[in-house]
Amino acid sequence: EVQQLNRQLEEKNGEIQQMINQPPYEKEREILRLQKSLAEREKAQATSEVLCRSLTDETHQLQRKLASTAEMCQHLAKCLEEKQRREKRNSDDQMPTERSNQVFLLLDDETPLQALLVKLQDENRMLKQKV
Repeated sequence: EVQQLNRQLEEKNGEIQQMINQPPYEKEREILRLQKSLAEREKAQATSEVLCRSLTDETHQLQRKLASTAEMCQHLAKCLEEKQRREKRNSDDQMPTERSNQVFLLLDDETPLQALLVKLQDENRMLKQKV
């Protein structure tokens, strides 16, 4: 690595010696070329900085939007849970006759095993309420 750096240094020294030995008008041309190159790099750097700032602002905006969306999702999930709890409570509070009517309706639509399962679940709930 040191040898490579020494070679690069020697190359640069050779370039500098060539410039020193050049006529004055070629030196000025080289200076102008280097100034133009520097101006282009500065312009590219400025553009890059503007783009970085823009992306940083956009990132912060998206992070805020994501946080608010996550908060809204949590709120909606809580609302859904509450609604499901209320619906379950309402279905548990139905009269036993209504539930048995539902079992008979299920007998027409479902297989006998499924209807029997629903009936057993209903009886289980009623017995738990009595206990």
